[in-house]
Amino acid sequence: MAHSRSAGRQRPIPFIRPNPPRLSTLTPELAAIEDSGIFSNYGPVNARFEDRVASTVFESKGDCVTVANATIGLMLAIKQAVGWKPRGRFALMPSFTFAATAHAALWCGLTPLLCDIDPETWLPDAAAEDALLKQYGSDIAVILPNATFGNCLDLDRYARLSDAYGIPLVIDAAASMGSLDANDKAFGIDSRFPLVFSLHATKAFATSEGGLIYCADRDLIATLRAMGNFGFGEPRCATMPGLNSKLSETTALLGLTKLKDFEAIAEHRDDLYERYRTLLPDFTFQRMTGNRTAHQFVPVLVPERMAGNVQQATAGLERCGIGSGRYFVPHIAQQPYFQQTCTAADLTVTDTIARRVIALPISDSMTVEDVGHVSDIFRQVCGPRPVSRRAGRSELATVEAGR
Repeated sequence: MAHSRSAGRQRPIPFIRPNPPRLSTLTPELAAIEDSGIFSNYGPVNARFEDRVASTVFESKGDCVTVANATIGLMLAIKQAVGWKPRGRFALMPSFTFAATAHAALWCGLTPLLCDIDPETWLPDAAAEDALLKQYGSDIAVILPNATFGNCLDLDRYARLSDAYGIPLVIDAAASMGSLDANDKAFGIDSRFPLVFSLHATKAFATSEGGLIYCADRDLIATLRAMGNFGFGEPRCATMPGLNSKLSETTALLGLTKLKDFEAIAEHRDDLYERYRTLLPDFTFQRMTGNRTAHQFVPVLVPERMAGNVQQATAGLERCGIGSGRYFVPHIAQQPYFQQTCTAADLTVTDTIARRVIALPISDSMTVEDVGHVSDIFRQVCGPRPVSRRAGRSELATVEAGR
């Protein structure tokens, strides 16, 4: 049974266990990079990685360009979308997102306009976005939704919004590499708007550091590639805004290697996530909108009575050798720098979720028995809970004993 290891000695379970490919096993490939004399500048290994992602993940429906990290990828995509002189000053985004999203907009000369989130999916709330679009109209330069924790956005709806208001769209899909939509296709496939993915070591698709931009519009990707090479639209001649966003050949090799077993990794993580949901039926999880999410961790809400005191649960887990985290807490509107530089709408749901959210561990090496152990301890540190039909007398005794 999944709970069997809980009663005995249990190895520590870290919150995040990065699992990029091991460079020590890639000696011939590294030697080939050294022999080629090409270490960056969209080299041959990078080209193979981009082509492989475009063909295997996105079914050759568009193109990809790598970037040094997803933050720079967002900066490139936003600048390409809004131009050198944006039509407005705001970037519409949720407050429940990572700091990088707001920073990227600010570096492009825009002011983040922060909206609330949906209470079930934790994605940007449609009504909140609609209200801000009507209120600010042409003063919004770009719509920048976040696919929260890898959850799939309704890209058809965003396409309609972009067309109706004439506002460009950039998708922050940092944690979504490996997520599948309701049609069992890669999230974002066929999108005419750019999606920016992270390949950081802590993500499900783990390299060392890096990012990837996908779009069905190959010309747009070609423009982003030139922008990422100092804006060189002509040889050694800047014809557009630019910076240096190029990925190293070594990191591209890690990405190319990761592709080989990533489908199995994504499936394994999704199985572990569903196991958590089965073992914690009385806790509130994010409602997923696609067929599979590329889980980086397992966000869940502690009981309402623990709102604002989530550290009680994190400390209890830590005492039992279990790592945990909190994302996205504090949210953007609660961080001092962004309080000075952003404009926030009503954030009632965001505040509520942020007061209760905790992230439980998931990793490539975890087992269903590990999930059982974490779930047992998590129930205990959260204290007594309402009796459900699935909870038997022995289970309740275990919970009470751990108070």
